[in-house]
Amino acid sequence: MSVSAKICGLSTPATLDAAVAGGASHVGFVFFAPSPRNVGLDLAAGLAARVPAQVRRVGVFVDPDDALLDAAVAAGRLDSIQLHKTAPERVAAIRSRLRRDTWAAVAVKTRADLDAARSYAGAADRILYDAKTPPGAALPGGMGLRFDWTLLDGFRHPLPWALSGGLDPANVAEAIARTGAPLVDVSSGVEEAPGVKDPARIGAFLGAVTRV
Repeated sequence: MSVSAKICGLSTPATLDAAVAGGASHVGFVFFAPSPRNVGLDLAAGLAARVPAQVRRVGVFVDPDDALLDAAVAAGRLDSIQLHKTAPERVAAIRSRLRRDTWAAVAVKTRADLDAARSYAGAADRILYDAKTPPGAALPGGMGLRFDWTLLDGFRHPLPWALSGGLDPANVAEAIARTGAPLVDVSSGVEEAPGVKDPARIGAFLGAVTRV
């Protein structure tokens, strides 16, 4: 089984280069001001220029308006749009207007939470299953939380999908084996502090994925 990996929340040339060198299929840039991983348009443009053609550039947004989307797509040369806390109708509208590969994040804590994935059939290109953050949390993800992977047992995915939430170099192989995830997504699990990625941990994570 060939598993792809996305390193999300990149904000420096060194960590971006580590993701590319390690074989990441996707690199993620966060466009959400409250996040410690937020990148401005100028920084995104500089990072995007370092990404080789075979690696996909993903912009991460939280229910964004069109102005932010347009500016970020242009600056970050985005191939894909990852949307958190965004209704299916809005996801569909963004996908139709921008004509980019569009991901919809589904926050999971219980089996019932998975039902939301079905509402994105026809609206998005991929579902990203992420751990549900506590009520009132400032961020929709990137907090190192994981959900019970057994919740995915027997679930019929309505779209291509990816697994996120609490993954790190030590558990990603188990996560892939347990869920059959075709794509894994990591952010805080390869950091030494919130928003501060560690090239060595990025390499370790991607090495673990490669060995699956």
